[in-house]
Amino acid sequence: METSKISRKDQILQALARMLESSPGERITTAALAREVGVSEAALYRHFPSKARMFEGLIKFIEETLFLRIAKIMKEEPRAEIRCYKILTLLLAFSDKNPGMTRLLTGDALAGETERLRERIAQFYGRLEAQLKQILREAQIRENLKPTISAAALARLLLACCEGRLLQFVRSEFRDSPLDYWDVQWEFLSSKLLLPFNASASPEPEELDPTSAPSV
Repeated sequence: METSKISRKDQILQALARMLESSPGERITTAALAREVGVSEAALYRHFPSKARMFEGLIKFIEETLFLRIAKIMKEEPRAEIRCYKILTLLLAFSDKNPGMTRLLTGDALAGETERLRERIAQFYGRLEAQLKQILREAQIRENLKPTISAAALARLLLACCEGRLLQFVRSEFRDSPLDYWDVQWEFLSSKLLLPFNASASPEPEELDPTSAPSV
């Protein structure tokens, strides 16, 4: 899209996303953002009443983009395992293409900002976790499958794996893609994901006696 056809609000948000990517670890000021956009700080505030509202604009874009695609996955893909894979891969691929926004998803760019923004990110992950939990629970009805551990515990584990990859991406200053080794790791995760409803889960490991010394 040509710059002339992009609204000033969108130009500001795009500039903010670029700065989050080009300045990893740095706090973005409205003065620096105004210089990036090529306007005065007063002009920024004519479109957004605060920097927090600018961040909220990016978070809203993340939510709308991802959950629209998740709804499409839910509509087109009936299998629980593939649903989980596609949703998690979507999150990783989005972050890979949008490093600056990944700093929002990890909270890295929100240090010192209003608590409302961190709550918004927490709500995003809560919604994503609830979606995964629903998929795993519905596997019994749809496919006669059940999670190998509780749906709640498994959904949280899957999301934690992805969140960890996003944190590694930010920590490496965007050198280590969140998609690196993902297919190999998913193959391992999916092997522990679901099993036929009438099958027995793996037995719990035998509890060790803390007073007995291990044999050498």
